[in-house]
Amino acid sequence: MASDLGALLDDLQAESDDLDAIIAGASPAALATATPAEGWSVADTIGHLWFFDREGRRALEDPDAFVAGLDAIMADPAAFVAGHIEQSRRLGESLMSAWHEERRLIIAALASTNPTVRVPWYGPPMSPMSFATARLMETWAHGQDVADALGADRAPTGRLWHIARLGVRTRGFSYAIKRREVPDIPVLVRLTAPSGGEWIWGDVDAAESISGTALDFCLLVTQRRLLEDLPLTVIGDAAQEWMSIAQAFAGGPSLTAESRRGLER
Repeated sequence: MASDLGALLDDLQAESDDLDAIIAGASPAALATATPAEGWSVADTIGHLWFFDREGRRALEDPDAFVAGLDAIMADPAAFVAGHIEQSRRLGESLMSAWHEERRLIIAALASTNPTVRVPWYGPPMSPMSFATARLMETWAHGQDVADALGADRAPTGRLWHIARLGVRTRGFSYAIKRREVPDIPVLVRLTAPSGGEWIWGDVDAAESISGTALDFCLLVTQRRLLEDLPLTVIGDAAQEWMSIAQAFAGGPSLTAESRRGLER
């Protein structure tokens, strides 16, 4: 378990480095560029990652204090969401260095955490492995927003396996957050990895299936692209329904359909 967590943290660092390379040397005007996330600039997106890395470190290092503050957050979640962006904006020119430091600190905190503990968060508590996977998914997904805003190309990597697996495992969550029942129908997920290999989840004899590239599946389950704009092959009503509501992250749906229209692949 510890070695697996170490490898996952290496992937989290690599994903962070890739995002950092996209915005390295970005001018103030570039950092102010609007992203597909309504009301968020490139800098706001980095600020979002900074804030939740900081909060994640608090949850790891002082879980009791973190849990004690949850009631106030849940009493007014809209204010919390707005407030965390305002906090990041107050960092000004120190934003990038602050994010680099918090990312270093949360990776160090995860590396030293007992792998059997449950980390409190805004939803159900998670294992350190699941927590690190969620941070990697957030980094990749918001990194896509930054790449879209700045017109940068990103080469898909084997790190997409973590996000694809999370997308599969959150099928039930995608229904629960919308207060819907999950159909008791197995769905096979068969994806082409960036290496050209194949990643498979589910029963290969299932009548319903989803197939395509891992990149397209990850773009969909992180709601960075719309199903109708992706060349995924979706067979069966249950598979189609799942893909229409899939989300691998906590909270409400990420972005509107309108904000995703016309984005270049």
